[in-house]
Amino acid sequence: MSPRPSRSSIADTSVTNAANVIHSLQDLKQIRKQLEQDRAEAAAHEKARQEADLRARDAHRFFELAVGPVHRMRPPGTVEHEPKLPPPIPVQHQLDEQRVLLESISDDFDVSSLLETDEALSFRRPGVGPDITRRLRKGEWTLQAQLDLHGLRTDEAREALGQFLRDAQKQGKRCVRVVHGKGLGSPGKSPVLKGRVHSWLVQKNEVLAFVQARGDEGGAGALVVLLRSARKMLRNRP
Repeated sequence: MSPRPSRSSIADTSVTNAANVIHSLQDLKQIRKQLEQDRAEAAAHEKARQEADLRARDAHRFFELAVGPVHRMRPPGTVEHEPKLPPPIPVQHQLDEQRVLLESISDDFDVSSLLETDEALSFRRPGVGPDITRRLRKGEWTLQAQLDLHGLRTDEAREALGQFLRDAQKQGKRCVRVVHGKGLGSPGKSPVLKGRVHSWLVQKNEVLAFVQARGDEGGAGALVVLLRSARKMLRNRP
Protein backbone atom coordinates (compact mmCIF):
# COMPACT_ATOMS: atom_id res chain seq x y z
CA MET A 1 0.00 0.00 0.00
CA SER A 2 1.14 3.45 -0.72
CA PRO A 3 1.51 5.78 2.21
CA ARG A 4 -1.38 8.18 2.96
CA PRO A 5 -0.53 11.94 2.54
CA SER A 6 -0.03 13.85 5.68
CA ARG A 7 -2.29 16.66 6.79
CA SER A 8 0.44 19.23 6.29
CA SER A 9 0.92 18.32 2.63
CA ILE A 10 -2.80 18.53 1.95
CA ALA A 11 -2.90 21.97 3.45
CA ASP A 12 0.02 23.14 1.36
CA THR A 13 -1.69 21.92 -1.80
CA SER A 14 -4.87 23.79 -0.99
CA VAL A 15 -2.97 27.01 -0.41
CA THR A 16 -1.17 26.61 -3.72
CA ASN A 17 -4.39 26.00 -5.62
CA ALA A 18 -6.01 29.04 -4.04
CA ALA A 19 -3.05 31.20 -4.99
CA ASN A 20 -3.25 29.98 -8.63
CA VAL A 21 -6.94 30.84 -8.78
CA ILE A 22 -6.32 34.34 -7.45
CA HIS A 23 -3.51 34.84 -9.94
CA SER A 24 -5.76 33.70 -12.83
CA LEU A 25 -8.51 36.13 -11.82
CA GLN A 26 -6.03 38.97 -11.73
CA ASP A 27 -4.83 38.05 -15.21
CA LEU A 28 -8.42 37.95 -16.45
CA LYS A 29 -9.11 41.41 -15.05
CA GLN A 30 -5.92 42.68 -16.66
CA ILE A 31 -6.92 41.22 -20.02
CA ARG A 32 -10.39 42.72 -19.76
CA LYS A 33 -8.92 46.10 -18.87
CA GLN A 34 -6.55 45.92 -21.87
CA LEU A 35 -9.43 45.07 -24.22
CA GLU A 36 -11.42 48.01 -22.94
CA GLN A 37 -8.44 50.30 -23.52
CA ASP A 38 -7.97 48.96 -27.06
CA ARG A 39 -11.65 49.52 -27.86
CA ALA A 40 -11.48 53.04 -26.48
CA GLU A 41 -8.37 53.84 -28.54
CA ALA A 42 -9.96 52.40 -31.73
CA ALA A 43 -13.09 54.46 -31.16
CA ALA A 44 -10.99 57.58 -30.61
CA HIS A 45 -9.00 56.93 -33.82
CA GLU A 46 -12.21 56.38 -35.83
CA LYS A 47 -13.74 59.57 -34.45
CA ALA A 48 -10.57 61.52 -35.28
CA ARG A 49 -10.57 60.08 -38.84
CA GLN A 50 -14.19 61.02 -39.41
CA GLU A 51 -13.59 64.55 -38.13
CA ALA A 52 -10.52 64.87 -40.41
CA ASP A 53 -12.56 63.68 -43.44
CA LEU A 54 -15.29 66.17 -42.61
CA ARG A 55 -12.77 69.03 -42.35
CA ALA A 56 -11.20 67.98 -45.69
CA ARG A 57 -14.59 67.95 -47.45
CA ASP A 58 -15.43 71.34 -45.98
CA ALA A 59 -12.08 72.73 -47.14
CA HIS A 60 -12.55 71.28 -50.67
CA ARG A 61 -16.05 72.69 -50.89
CA PHE A 62 -14.84 76.09 -49.72
CA PHE A 63 -12.08 76.01 -52.36
CA GLU A 64 -14.59 75.17 -55.12
CA LEU A 65 -16.83 78.02 -54.02
CA ALA A 66 -13.85 80.39 -53.93
CA VAL A 67 -12.25 79.61 -57.33
CA GLY A 68 -15.21 78.35 -59.34
CA PRO A 69 -15.22 75.33 -61.71
CA VAL A 70 -11.93 73.48 -62.00
CA HIS A 71 -10.60 70.93 -64.50
CA ARG A 72 -8.29 68.06 -63.89
CA MET A 73 -4.79 68.70 -65.24
CA ARG A 74 -3.05 66.24 -67.53
CA PRO A 75 -0.45 64.05 -65.86
CA PRO A 76 3.10 65.27 -66.66
CA GLY A 77 4.69 63.74 -69.72
CA THR A 78 1.44 63.11 -71.61
CA VAL A 79 0.51 64.58 -74.97
CA GLU A 80 -3.01 65.12 -76.27
CA HIS A 81 -3.09 65.03 -80.05
CA GLU A 82 -5.51 67.16 -81.99
CA PRO A 83 -8.40 65.13 -83.37
CA LYS A 84 -8.07 64.22 -87.02
CA LEU A 85 -9.93 66.55 -89.33
CA PRO A 86 -12.43 64.97 -91.69
CA PRO A 87 -11.24 64.68 -95.28
CA PRO A 88 -11.96 67.86 -97.28
CA ILE A 89 -15.02 67.82 -99.49
CA PRO A 90 -14.02 68.54 -103.11
CA VAL A 91 -16.75 71.13 -103.53
CA GLN A 92 -15.26 72.75 -106.61
CA HIS A 93 -14.77 69.37 -108.26
CA GLN A 94 -18.39 68.46 -107.57
CA LEU A 95 -19.57 71.80 -108.96
CA ASP A 96 -17.49 71.26 -112.09
CA GLU A 97 -18.98 67.80 -112.57
CA GLN A 98 -22.50 69.14 -112.11
CA ARG A 99 -21.76 71.90 -114.57
CA VAL A 100 -20.49 69.40 -117.12
CA LEU A 101 -23.69 67.38 -116.75
CA LEU A 102 -25.86 70.47 -117.10
CA GLU A 103 -23.92 71.68 -120.11
CA SER A 104 -23.44 68.31 -121.79
CA ILE A 105 -23.50 68.57 -125.56
CA SER A 106 -25.54 66.39 -127.87
CA ASP A 107 -24.73 65.08 -131.32
CA ASP A 108 -28.39 65.28 -132.29
CA PHE A 109 -28.73 69.03 -131.78
CA ASP A 110 -29.87 70.78 -135.00
CA VAL A 111 -27.76 73.91 -135.33
CA SER A 112 -28.63 74.88 -138.90
CA SER A 113 -31.39 77.30 -137.88
CA LEU A 114 -29.05 79.16 -135.51
CA LEU A 115 -26.24 79.79 -137.99
CA GLU A 116 -26.12 82.92 -140.06
CA THR A 117 -26.77 82.07 -143.68
CA ASP A 118 -23.57 83.45 -145.09
CA GLU A 119 -20.67 81.76 -146.79
CA ALA A 120 -18.96 81.15 -143.45
CA LEU A 121 -22.02 79.96 -141.45
CA SER A 122 -21.07 82.07 -138.44
CA PHE A 123 -22.94 82.11 -135.12
CA ARG A 124 -23.75 84.71 -132.49
CA ARG A 125 -26.02 84.42 -129.49
CA PRO A 126 -29.15 86.57 -129.10
CA GLY A 127 -28.12 89.96 -127.83
CA VAL A 128 -24.71 89.84 -129.52
CA GLY A 129 -24.51 92.42 -132.28
CA PRO A 130 -23.42 91.63 -135.86
CA ASP A 131 -20.38 93.83 -135.36
CA ILE A 132 -18.93 91.08 -133.13
CA THR A 133 -18.79 88.53 -135.95
CA ARG A 134 -17.41 91.15 -138.33
CA ARG A 135 -14.61 91.96 -135.90
CA LEU A 136 -13.89 88.26 -135.43
CA ARG A 137 -13.50 87.82 -139.18
CA LYS A 138 -11.14 90.79 -139.35
CA GLY A 139 -8.94 89.30 -136.62
CA GLU A 140 -9.35 92.18 -134.19
CA TRP A 141 -9.09 89.78 -131.24
CA THR A 142 -5.77 88.10 -130.57
CA LEU A 143 -5.90 84.32 -130.63
CA GLN A 144 -4.95 83.15 -127.14
CA ALA A 145 -5.24 79.35 -127.45
CA GLN A 146 -5.86 76.63 -130.02
CA LEU A 147 -7.32 73.13 -130.06
CA ASP A 148 -6.58 70.73 -132.92
CA LEU A 149 -9.11 67.91 -133.29
CA HIS A 150 -7.43 66.18 -136.23
CA GLY A 151 -7.37 62.40 -135.87
CA LEU A 152 -9.82 62.22 -132.95
CA ARG A 153 -12.95 60.10 -132.96
CA THR A 154 -16.26 61.85 -132.39
CA ASP A 155 -16.47 61.02 -128.68
CA GLU A 156 -12.86 62.01 -128.11
CA ALA A 157 -13.31 65.29 -130.01
CA ARG A 158 -16.48 66.19 -128.08
CA GLU A 159 -14.81 65.60 -124.72
CA ALA A 160 -11.63 67.43 -125.75
CA LEU A 161 -13.61 70.45 -126.94
CA GLY A 162 -15.63 70.71 -123.72
CA GLN A 163 -12.49 70.53 -121.56
CA PHE A 164 -10.65 73.01 -123.76
CA LEU A 165 -13.43 75.60 -123.49
CA ARG A 166 -13.71 75.22 -119.70
CA ASP A 167 -9.96 75.54 -119.20
CA ALA A 168 -9.71 78.53 -121.54
CA GLN A 169 -12.44 80.41 -119.72
CA LYS A 170 -10.98 79.63 -116.28
CA GLN A 171 -7.69 81.08 -117.50
CA GLY A 172 -9.42 84.28 -118.61
CA LYS A 173 -8.98 83.68 -122.35
CA ARG A 174 -11.57 85.26 -124.64
CA CYS A 175 -10.57 84.38 -128.21
CA VAL A 176 -9.53 80.84 -129.24
CA ARG A 177 -9.28 78.76 -132.39
CA VAL A 178 -10.70 75.28 -132.90
CA VAL A 179 -9.25 73.29 -135.81
CA HIS A 180 -11.68 70.60 -136.99
CA GLY A 181 -10.26 69.99 -140.45
CA LYS A 182 -11.87 70.03 -143.88
CA GLY A 183 -12.79 66.35 -143.90
CA LEU A 184 -10.54 65.49 -146.79
CA GLY A 185 -9.32 62.37 -144.97
CA SER A 186 -12.80 61.15 -144.03
CA PRO A 187 -14.70 58.44 -145.95
CA GLY A 188 -16.40 60.14 -148.86
CA LYS A 189 -14.35 63.24 -148.05
CA SER A 190 -17.32 64.59 -146.09
CA PRO A 191 -16.51 67.09 -143.29
CA VAL A 192 -18.42 65.19 -140.56
CA LEU A 193 -16.45 66.66 -137.65
CA LYS A 194 -16.96 70.21 -138.94
CA GLY A 195 -20.75 69.98 -138.54
CA ARG A 196 -20.37 68.33 -135.16
CA VAL A 197 -18.12 71.13 -133.87
CA HIS A 198 -20.63 73.75 -134.99
CA SER A 199 -23.37 71.97 -133.06
CA TRP A 200 -21.25 71.47 -129.97
CA LEU A 201 -20.14 75.09 -129.80
CA VAL A 202 -23.71 76.41 -130.04
CA GLN A 203 -24.65 74.25 -127.03
CA LYS A 204 -21.82 75.54 -124.83
CA ASN A 205 -22.71 78.48 -122.60
CA GLU A 206 -19.14 79.71 -122.67
CA VAL A 207 -19.43 80.53 -126.39
CA LEU A 208 -20.72 83.96 -127.43
CA ALA A 209 -19.98 83.74 -131.15
CA PHE A 210 -17.79 82.04 -133.72
CA VAL A 211 -16.84 82.50 -137.38
CA GLN A 212 -14.89 80.54 -139.92
CA ALA A 213 -11.21 81.32 -139.71
CA ARG A 214 -9.44 83.42 -142.31
CA GLY A 215 -7.42 81.68 -144.99
CA ASP A 216 -4.12 82.23 -143.17
CA GLU A 217 -5.64 80.88 -139.93
CA GLY A 218 -7.06 77.61 -141.29
CA GLY A 219 -9.91 78.77 -143.53
CA ALA A 220 -12.77 76.29 -143.81
CA GLY A 221 -10.92 73.85 -141.55
CA ALA A 222 -11.04 76.01 -138.42
CA LEU A 223 -13.24 78.32 -136.35
CA VAL A 224 -12.42 81.45 -134.36
CA VAL A 225 -14.45 81.40 -131.16
CA LEU A 226 -15.27 84.28 -128.80
CA LEU A 227 -15.86 83.23 -125.16
CA ARG A 228 -17.81 84.91 -122.41
CA SER A 229 -15.99 86.64 -119.59
CA ALA A 230 -15.57 84.26 -116.64
CA ARG A 231 -16.79 86.99 -114.26
CA LYS A 232 -20.05 87.39 -116.16
CA MET A 233 -20.55 83.63 -116.12
CA LEU A 234 -20.20 83.62 -112.32
CA ARG A 235 -22.66 86.52 -111.90
CA ASN A 236 -25.22 84.83 -114.14
CA ARG A 237 -24.84 81.38 -112.54
CA PRO A 238 -27.94 80.41 -110.52
